[in-house]
Amino acid sequence: MAAAGAVERSFVEVVGAERERPRHFREFTVCGIGTANAAAGAVKYGESAGGFYYVESGKLFSVTRNRFIHWKTSGDTLELVEESLDINLLNNAVRLKFQNCVLLPGGVHVSETQNHVIILILTSQTVHRLLLPHPSRMYRSELAIESQMQSIFTDIGKVDFRDPCNYQPIPSVPGLSPGSATSAAWLSNDGEALFALPSASGGIFVLKLPPYDIPGVVSVVELKQSSVMQRLLIGWMPTAIRGDQGPSDRPLSLAVHCVEHNAFIFALCQDHKLRMWSYKDQMCLMVADMLEFVPVNKDLRLTAGTGHKLRLAYSPSMGLYLGVYLHAPKRGQETLIDFALTSTDIWALWHDAENQTAVKYINFEHNVAGQWSPVFMQPLPEEEIVIRDDQDPRIFCRGTERNLDLSWMELKKEVTLAVESELQGSVTEYEFSQEEFRSLQQEFWCKFYACCLQYQEALSHPLALHLNPHTSMVCLLKKGYLSFLVPSSLVDHLYLLPDENLLTEDETTISDDVDVARDVMCLIKCLRLIGESVTMDMSVMMEMSCYNLQSPEKAAEQILEDLITIDVDNVMEDICSKLQEIRNPIHAIGLLIREMDYETEVEMEKGFNPAQPLNIRMNLSQLYGSSTSGHIVCRSVCKIASTRFLICRDLLILQQLLMRLGDAVILGAGQLFQAQQDLLHRTAPLLLSYYLIKWGSQCLATDVPVDTLESNLQHLSVLELTDSGALTANKFVSSPQTIVELFFQEVARKHIISHLFSQPKAPLSQTGLNWPEMITAVTNYLLQLLWPSNPGCLFLECLMGNCQYVQLQDYIQLLHPWCQVNVGSCRFMLGRCYLVTGEGQKALECFCQAASEVGKEEFLDRLIRSEDGEIVSTPRLQYYDKVLRLLDVVGLPELVIQLATSAITEAGDDWKSQATLRTCIFKHHLDLGHNSQAYEALTQIPDSSRQLDCLRQLVVVLCERSQLQDLVEFPYVNLHNEVVGIIESRARAVDLMTHNYYELLYAFHIYRHNYRKAGTVMFEYGMRLGREVRTIRGLEKQGNCYLAAINCLRLIRPEYAWIVQPASGAVYDRPGASPKRNHDGECTAAPTNRQIEILELEDLEKECSLARIRLTLAQHDPSAAAVAGSSSAEEMVTLLVQAGLFDTAISLCQTFKLPLTPVFEGLAFKCIKLQFGGEAVQAEAWAWLAANQLSSVITTKESRYRPRLQPALQGVPSTSGPSAPNKWLPECIPLSSDPSLTTLSTLPFPELHL
Repeated sequence: MAAAGAVERSFVEVVGAERERPRHFREFTVCGIGTANAAAGAVKYGESAGGFYYVESGKLFSVTRNRFIHWKTSGDTLELVEESLDINLLNNAVRLKFQNCVLLPGGVHVSETQNHVIILILTSQTVHRLLLPHPSRMYRSELAIESQMQSIFTDIGKVDFRDPCNYQPIPSVPGLSPGSATSAAWLSNDGEALFALPSASGGIFVLKLPPYDIPGVVSVVELKQSSVMQRLLIGWMPTAIRGDQGPSDRPLSLAVHCVEHNAFIFALCQDHKLRMWSYKDQMCLMVADMLEFVPVNKDLRLTAGTGHKLRLAYSPSMGLYLGVYLHAPKRGQETLIDFALTSTDIWALWHDAENQTAVKYINFEHNVAGQWSPVFMQPLPEEEIVIRDDQDPRIFCRGTERNLDLSWMELKKEVTLAVESELQGSVTEYEFSQEEFRSLQQEFWCKFYACCLQYQEALSHPLALHLNPHTSMVCLLKKGYLSFLVPSSLVDHLYLLPDENLLTEDETTISDDVDVARDVMCLIKCLRLIGESVTMDMSVMMEMSCYNLQSPEKAAEQILEDLITIDVDNVMEDICSKLQEIRNPIHAIGLLIREMDYETEVEMEKGFNPAQPLNIRMNLSQLYGSSTSGHIVCRSVCKIASTRFLICRDLLILQQLLMRLGDAVILGAGQLFQAQQDLLHRTAPLLLSYYLIKWGSQCLATDVPVDTLESNLQHLSVLELTDSGALTANKFVSSPQTIVELFFQEVARKHIISHLFSQPKAPLSQTGLNWPEMITAVTNYLLQLLWPSNPGCLFLECLMGNCQYVQLQDYIQLLHPWCQVNVGSCRFMLGRCYLVTGEGQKALECFCQAASEVGKEEFLDRLIRSEDGEIVSTPRLQYYDKVLRLLDVVGLPELVIQLATSAITEAGDDWKSQATLRTCIFKHHLDLGHNSQAYEALTQIPDSSRQLDCLRQLVVVLCERSQLQDLVEFPYVNLHNEVVGIIESRARAVDLMTHNYYELLYAFHIYRHNYRKAGTVMFEYGMRLGREVRTIRGLEKQGNCYLAAINCLRLIRPEYAWIVQPASGAVYDRPGASPKRNHDGECTAAPTNRQIEILELEDLEKECSLARIRLTLAQHDPSAAAVAGSSSAEEMVTLLVQAGLFDTAISLCQTFKLPLTPVFEGLAFKCIKLQFGGEAVQAEAWAWLAANQLSSVITTKESRYRPRLQPALQGVPSTSGPSAPNKWLPECIPLSSDPSLTTLSTLPFPELHL
């Protein structure tokens, strides 16, 4: 269809605010002076509406681009709304309530100046002028680059509605037509506001307000037909009613055209005549009888007109156009609501007796035949809905047509509670059958549905057309919402066109080849006949087959069987006869399929052209960025998908009919096989594609909590996908979105706009926007992005990035059986969904299935692309690495182990990848507490450095978990020395009292019967305890360590019972000092020039005895523990004597063969001090006396000292002669006469060699 895009044949209505919440109108009351006594309600008018477009709304780089105002009047209320297709406007809706006044129909007129937007309002009693800032003066920058901006109505609360300069009551002038339903208003070049009202005498009253910033006088001028003399009324002076015109001269519709300093007022009057007045000259310049241009009978000429309408349009090149509608009440059932005129087109809005709305348009420049083109309107919901037995009436909903006051979930809850409450209130019996209960349910839900129908029908009542000649955009203003008219494609146009229009369709618009065009026309007629014959049940059958992943071909075959069975009107015969008229049905069907297929091999560019200036790119980035535009575009896509689905359905049925006929006369020789194998299998995927797009256009997106979005963003950052344009956090939206709307607003729009304006023939060079062209291009590109068989999967990425996991699962499920494009990407994203829903094993299966497609699909290639661009392994191993990281972040170590195990086979001889994967397996086995499996994985790591790191981690973790038995019992094949080194380094690096690495190492050696090393470890442990832990507890542990070391050596044959004393460098002189390590993390070896000292069992026993004596001293005197820990034997003798532990001191001297001189000197000093001390000193002496194991103690003061020193000293052999003991005592003290020296005699002195 070469000419398919050349001619726009028809338009489709798209509701622009169908699911939008009711606007938050800010309400203001306008109090009028002098209207309090007016008879409120004396005149009642119907609702009216209108719109205003900015002059530069069609310019690409204007701040008012795609921006307009529309309003609705009802009684005393005016609702004003400013809309933008590019940005979401804040505070854009106001409601004005005029006290004691009624707004005139069409009594709102908007104009713009360089600095202001001026709204002129006429009510039944007053006129008003509202001055609002122009958008070009509201923003600092010329370019609107924010996603939200303030409306011109933001500061309307600051307007003084009672300012005399901008408000005046309409004077009670005799001759002013009471109950007039028409008016006009305009601004003069001098800034004056002028209001025109019809007079009862056939003239026109014009009320003038001076410019808002210049003081002046309000004046009224009456334009009279009978005289060219002006009538100027200063103030509110009454004028007598002239009787020279009849009532039939009264204007019914007014329009104004301004030319420089003059204004021409056109009036279409009750006498069917058009009059033109000059305001400057205040005279009637023209009278034209409109009945001369139409064939009418005499009755119409004699009847006063009632519903005539007048419209003006101006073209700088062609001049002024006037459109006149003459209402003939008995001429038809339709009523003209409104019509709009441009320099090329006429648009008309009709409403018939059956409450149906119709819009038609005609291009009077090129349409010679006078054929009006239809607009396919949004139909009202069906009056009856079918609820099958397997459906619950409470959850049944029709599509997505909802008007929400609450959120969707809240609304469902409220409605269900209300209907169920009504049902329960009507039940009088306590018991009834399930069938009766279901019948009651259906009855009450049908009542609710009927109420919804009435509500929607009232809201859909049309009020006016709004046409922007700069952009060719046409809007339909209805009572409850705003709808837009978008062009339909040629295929949709032919399929939806009424029969009377199809008969006169120009075949040259289909194809330049007349025969091909006729074949296509005949084919379309056949499809229309089938579509008209398909019942609701048959239609549901096809949709259910698509939803349930069944074959559409079989469903089409069954529908054909049913059509033949119920064919009572011989429709099948008509179809067969029309098939006979098709010369080449295969070619015609193929042409139709190609026209509907959006498959392309070229992926759309991403991002704007960097060669464009920054301000242009930023400005374009906001084009069609508002929620209103998103809804329009996506509803247009839904309309196209719904229509194309029906066409494909009927085409499948027709092909089944062709196969059933099998007549060579119809198909041509040898074409049956081609039709069956080629066309049929091309049509089915086409139907499924449109079904999928239609489903996505009706599937609502889910509101996602912020914490879920943040968690999802963390997961995506692991995959390094956060820079993708498809993955952005979902912005807050005030109303439900479909997933296609979400995709368009978050991702697709920027891709489409950048693609549009990067084309050689882009409208950027024109800097102008044409709505039909732009909306057609945008919807076509969006369909390409949504088309399942196209490369790239931005749509799926968007759903994944915005946490729409349930919708993504459903989409992939509908896509998987028949679409073989992006299979791996779909499996990966399905795995992400399963991860979120907690189905880990399913997720792992999907990830493994996706691995086979790595390197074949764009998304998977981008997934494995590293940030620095360096390829460190095969693509599939890079993919496994990303998935392993994802599973690790999610916290699924079991799945990490399974996937890493599977990936090892892919690694092959790549030892680096092997090491990475086995390290991963080790880490997660260790985290799970699988110690044996972790050790096994560790032993298989081919990289020695990684293996050593893992071994160190194993030791530390098992120690922290106190799982020391596993740590000791592992065999450590070829790793024994490494383990010992790690434990030793840990033992020497950490606090001795909080970690037990020495004891672990002791157990490690004992388990392997290496007693010498075990003894060495415990001896080093004891040495460090004495040096670093100088407390009673440390001394206790020191003694136990030496005992353990002694036990170890006693288990060895005597000739091998020795150890090497640890060098001082191995235990570090400074407690807590950081050990020096090499690059592997191990402690550096001690200097080799140190002398090696061998310790035998006897040496260890001495050290053990010394440790025990240190503990005895510390227990006797805790303050001595700080110095006793590392003291030598000689130092300990002195400390013991000072503490009075003479027995212990003598024992120590005996063990280490030390002289007893310090002991006796200390003892003698104690005795002397006791002799000369007072009672306090003598009382203190009992403490150290008791510590020396006295055999008996005399407690009486008189007999407490016995002369035992002499026998003791006499029993000590001396080489110095009998007088040697006397050297220890002062000569002034008789040895035998001092009872205090009896303590010496109690000491069991052995034989001493002095």
